[in-house]
Amino acid sequence: MEEISNDLKGDVKRLANFTPEYRLRVGDYRILFETYKDKITIYRILHRKDVYK
Repeated sequence: MEEISNDLKGDVKRLANFTPEYRLRVGDYRILFETYKDKITIYRILHRKDVYK
């Protein structure tokens, strides 16, 4: 999480037809999250092979 807070640009992608609506790629891991105003809600932090199951 420290890496994310230092570089919020990263590899963020908006997901189509999927909730939550954003994905951040950090190495082999994926962080699925949503934003609302000044809050970020993190739903999953999993290895890429498991995150979308």
